[in-house]
Amino acid sequence: MVKYHIQQDSEIPASKQLFDQIQFAIASRQYPPGEKLPSTRQLAMETGLHRNTISKVYRQLEETGLVESLAGSGIYVKAQGHEGGTQRQSPILNEYPEAYKVVQESLDQLLIQGCSLSEARQLFLAEIDWRLRCSARVLVTVEARDLGAGKLMVNELEQSLKIPVQLVPIEELSEALAQTNSATVVTSRYFIGKAEEIAAPKSVRVIPLDIYDYAQEIQLVKSLPKNSCLGVVSLSSGILQVVEIILHSLRGDELLLMTAQIKDTYKINAMVRSAHTIICGDQASYPVVQESIKASREDLIRPPKIILSNNYIGSKSINLLKRELGLG
Repeated sequence: MVKYHIQQDSEIPASKQLFDQIQFAIASRQYPPGEKLPSTRQLAMETGLHRNTISKVYRQLEETGLVESLAGSGIYVKAQGHEGGTQRQSPILNEYPEAYKVVQESLDQLLIQGCSLSEARQLFLAEIDWRLRCSARVLVTVEARDLGAGKLMVNELEQSLKIPVQLVPIEELSEALAQTNSATVVTSRYFIGKAEEIAAPKSVRVIPLDIYDYAQEIQLVKSLPKNSCLGVVSLSSGILQVVEIILHSLRGDELLLMTAQIKDTYKINAMVRSAHTIICGDQASYPVVQESIKASREDLIRPPKIILSNNYIGSKSINLLKRELGLG
């Protein structure tokens, strides 16, 4: 069960704190598609916020396309793209009305040649999979202000899918799709609404990826003693912004938080000298922090404890994407 923490005396508005925490819970699939969110009454009791404030947060989430309100029932996480679960006739059949007949005749010929239905199915799927492998074009899209998150997704997808993956800022997505006949657009739930709006007129599918929920790291933060100095390093500026909001909501001013992108060498060097614990939010950050510790070792009384987070994309989400692309 997701727990919410609101710092009432913070400079960050309480509604902003709650909005970011719920958005993160949806993006990390702590609330899966179709899940009902707590009622305004429940959240009011848990957070101490007025129900009108919570209703405003839910309206903002609905405007982003992450949730939907069902009259008399409540607020639910909205299914995106292929998660809708509805079966629809393929538009290809509308364009080629004889397609079903061609499939039937091809199947009949295979049976005449001695293939069983199971073997024929394997032959069809093998050919489809092979063509998908050869022609699949996967585009990762994020907002230009957080290309670091996109780079994380590209790196992890290329390692898992074994195919080239292209990073396209969402501001340039329409132009990129105009230059291709087929593609699959991949993004996190933070950007799913904008991506679908751009891709829909071009009949391009958009697949949302779930991000890592950082549950272990959050438990670590809760256990740190007061006045500890915690460092967080990531390739993504967006991750660092979310970290600042969530950690502030959890611990307020009890911790000294230092954040840095991997390109911020000066900040990382300062962090290594000051922080008791450093969380590397992605695989790309770890060697950078290790190199900084190595370079500063003679000046360190005690090296900081390094925590390496899991992949930015959830493993289940990658496996689902493999099946969607015919690669698994």
